[in-house]
Amino acid sequence: MTISWNPKPVDSASSGIEVLPDGRLRCWIEHETLHGVTPTMLAWWFRHLEGHMEFEEQHVSRYHVWHPRDHIAVSYTRRLADGSVGVGAQLHIVEMFGGNPRYKGNARSDIVRLDERGFGHRPRWFGLQVAAMDYCFAPVPEGTRYANSLTIGFPSKLAKPLNVLLRRFVFNTARANAWIRHNIEEVGQFERFLPALFTSETNESQPD
Repeated sequence: MTISWNPKPVDSASSGIEVLPDGRLRCWIEHETLHGVTPTMLAWWFRHLEGHMEFEEQHVSRYHVWHPRDHIAVSYTRRLADGSVGVGAQLHIVEMFGGNPRYKGNARSDIVRLDERGFGHRPRWFGLQVAAMDYCFAPVPEGTRYANSLTIGFPSKLAKPLNVLLRRFVFNTARANAWIRHNIEEVGQFERFLPALFTSETNESQPD
């Protein structure tokens, strides 16, 4: 199935890559304002990543709509006792930055924050927590100001030699730049589908 795809360019956002004192690699992005998208919609979205939707007269995975090229699969491998998704739940994410097999990621990730102020999860590879993903949402008159970061490595000065190896062999600068592009593209895609999906699923009206 084919979805029209006109992603936002990297220079639509402010972004950067830095090495922290303990050797971890941190990538950060401050996106341009998401017009017509509210923090309420974003919090709802991260609780409802699974499933399909109608888009461009097709019945398609909503995760695929979020990024038609890079997203492969997503599921909640652990939910809360009542069946909902929130802090304590776990995601399984499979994606490939830039459509490049060298940048394929397949990780389970523990959700540590999920509300109208932001979303945080902690990817695990081979059972070890080796990354931190943090998103921040702030309402503005036009929609939402959205910022996020990805930090790779272990938060300890004692782990600095290992973090150096991670930067060299697992998540280097080239992969970090691919992640930044991927994230700017997927966040920009929210404007195209999330307001309508949120309204159809919740019966709540969109902002004026």
